[in-house]
Amino acid sequence: MTQFPFNISATDGAARTGVLKTTRGDIATPAFMPVGTAATVKAMTPDMVHSTGADIVLGNTYHLMLRPGAERIAKLGGLHEFMRWDKPILTDSGGFQVMSLSGLRKLTEEGVKFQSHIDGSQHMLSPERSMEIQNLLGSDIVMALDECTPFPATPDQTKKSMEMSMRWAERSKAAFGSPSRSNLFGIVQGGTHHDLRKASAEHLISVGYDGYAVGGLAVGEGQEIMFDVLDGTVPHLPTDRPRYLMGVGKPDDLVGAVARGIDMFDCVLPTRSGRNGQAFTRRGTINLRNARHADDPRPLDEESSCPATRDYSRAYLHHLVKSKEILASILLTWSNLAYYQDLMGSMRLAIANDAFSEFSLKFNELQFSGDIGPLN
Repeated sequence: MTQFPFNISATDGAARTGVLKTTRGDIATPAFMPVGTAATVKAMTPDMVHSTGADIVLGNTYHLMLRPGAERIAKLGGLHEFMRWDKPILTDSGGFQVMSLSGLRKLTEEGVKFQSHIDGSQHMLSPERSMEIQNLLGSDIVMALDECTPFPATPDQTKKSMEMSMRWAERSKAAFGSPSRSNLFGIVQGGTHHDLRKASAEHLISVGYDGYAVGGLAVGEGQEIMFDVLDGTVPHLPTDRPRYLMGVGKPDDLVGAVARGIDMFDCVLPTRSGRNGQAFTRRGTINLRNARHADDPRPLDEESSCPATRDYSRAYLHHLVKSKEILASILLTWSNLAYYQDLMGSMRLAIANDAFSEFSLKFNELQFSGDIGPLN
């Protein structure tokens, strides 16, 4: 039986809002998890991440096992103590990063043998080792090890990859055991094929997991195909457990996925964009590198509760970006994470008020006015 109750408080079509309760605090859903790959959300302190309204962050098994090492983190009190974050942490299994190593890895039924991108050392990541690492880290939500199917792939290649992931999911659950402070999520695979996605979901449900993730998307297939896959997958997932779309995405991806019944997200986009001079706002995306901002005294959004968004002029942010000042990354990352959390909060409110369709229409109307024209 799951240790983390998931209570849905309202629905609007397929969209839903609720709370996933954990031993380290509640997670309001739909939820966006800032990515803290190497035990840090880049350019942010934990207090700054907390100030945006984030209930949970994501850590990365692959990077942390290589540096500084899961055993070292465990000796230092676990990942929460190590990075000074007292709220829930989800750790991915490391599968996506290992599969991305191309010629530096060898895939077998046992797991993936790979060469570290840091120092060339050899490692084996199996379902059992992934569970061990995530346990050492002290993760609140643990992800089963899967093979992230490449895109594009033939139906036969996709089927074999999915079936491998299902066998690894079973081994992950056996190795996970029954800890009292964490939950295990299974990952649905199957590429762009509805029949394979359905078979994968049904297999995971028959085994039984605490939550269900949709993996293998945001790998180049495009939004239309991604939404089509969700349309063919989400209806086969349990209604009483959280649904997590891995590695997604742009603001309009989040809105479209919530409309299809997804509860949880993670993506590097808000932090990576912040480090590259791009700001997300209610009125669309703003590229602070553009010269048009050099004399603009307006903030990114004067109605925002985030100091980075509300209190600094576009002219100043443009100057910081062009000067390659570290403060540019800090302020724009902070602003972007606050925007993402505000977006999730707005969706939760819209669902609760049975007004998600109206919210979606207004959201789409506003997304084209951020980089041009006045705020009013």
